[in-house]
Amino acid sequence: MYTKNKIQKSNSKIKRLILGICIFLIGISANAQCAMCRAALSGDSNVKKAEAVNDGIVFLMIIPYLLVAIIGFLIYKMYKSKQQKAE
Repeated sequence: MYTKNKIQKSNSKIKRLILGICIFLIGISANAQCAMCRAALSGDSNVKKAEAVNDGIVFLMIIPYLLVAIIGFLIYKMYKSKQQKAE
């Protein structure tokens, strides 16, 4: 029983490490733009337009993250209520 718990703890540490690396790598690739956006926004005269496009992309990304967070919270809440009913 002791070795099983020890193995589970080491597996959870490895999973956390892999998750941290994946989150770090996702942040690195976030600077990319499509070729058409880069061509339309290149140059010094389009600074305001480039900032507006970047802000729009960020706002569009908020909705999927909120949906995932809400669904995750609801699943967590249902899991906790099932645990309390089982006790």
